[in-house]
Amino acid sequence: MIRTVKYWALAALMLLGACDKHDPKPVPIPTPVIKGADISWVTEMESRGFKFYNAGGQERELTALMKEIGMNAVRLRVWVNPEGGWNGKADVVKKAKRAQALGLRVMIDFHYSDSWADPGKQNVPAAWKGKDAAAMAEAVKAHTQEVLQALKDEGVGVSWVQVGNEVTNGMLWESGKVAGTNPGQFVSYFHAGYDAVKAVYPQAQVILHLDNGWKAETLNWFLSLMQGRSLRYDILGLSLYPSYWENNAYPDWQPKVQQFLANLPALHDSYGKPVMLVEFGMPASQPDKTKAALQQLFADTAQYDWFEGIFYWEPEAEKARNGYDYGAFSNGKPTAALEAFAD
Repeated sequence: MIRTVKYWALAALMLLGACDKHDPKPVPIPTPVIKGADISWVTEMESRGFKFYNAGGQERELTALMKEIGMNAVRLRVWVNPEGGWNGKADVVKKAKRAQALGLRVMIDFHYSDSWADPGKQNVPAAWKGKDAAAMAEAVKAHTQEVLQALKDEGVGVSWVQVGNEVTNGMLWESGKVAGTNPGQFVSYFHAGYDAVKAVYPQAQVILHLDNGWKAETLNWFLSLMQGRSLRYDILGLSLYPSYWENNAYPDWQPKVQQFLANLPALHDSYGKPVMLVEFGMPASQPDKTKAALQQLFADTAQYDWFEGIFYWEPEAEKARNGYDYGAFSNGKPTAALEAFAD
């Protein structure tokens, strides 16, 4: 089935035209492909006086600018007790309410750490250290419910929730570390988060997030291990950074994009889950190449009704502003890279 994104008005006319007395079956309305961005840095950048502008130089609040560019969703990370409060509960609620007011869908990304969690580090929050496995699972559940309930109490609809961030090597180390054929306590911790999500937002989709979406061998190792442990999740989320600095240069983006695209049907067929690219980034200095890569990803995944969409990771970041060089802005304005989201 080919995913076709249509205007809702057109879809509604199709539905009405099909539902007469001779053919009472409604025509399915295609689900728009998700085009989003993780903009979790926005409030911290605002506090430092940074402003954002559209291509015409008009000042915009960043969430509104993402919608203007053509995006329909945002992704927001959550830390447990972060320094300065950035990405803590109150900060996440503030950002999510902006998205809700603009009609953008919201993804919440739990790191289960006081700061960054990724394949190289999954640090236990300071307040959770020393807990045994049962108490750690309960902490995951309580934290997840607390943050999601705060969002729900403010009228925010949450479409997706990541239980952990890039958990290819597990989370909440050492007890939740995954290595070889040993899943540690990862499954119990993940299920604690899964159950907490469904308790607050029953319709929200729980995402299992893995890095290096181009790396088939690693993905299959992890997913087959978890399949054997009956891990419960709704969507497979992947990261893809196809041109990360190595050997004093940015490599050609095309090989890893092609590998990622080749992996998708096999992953879907093997594990039976929808797939979403929840993190994508390329060098800020290569906007035209980034645009080409995104255009290829959108075009080549359009044939799959189970491919949910793409989120750019922190496009508003700039090396001169916050030290990150894989965004898609220059002097507070979006580069040509993000034109792919308007197609």
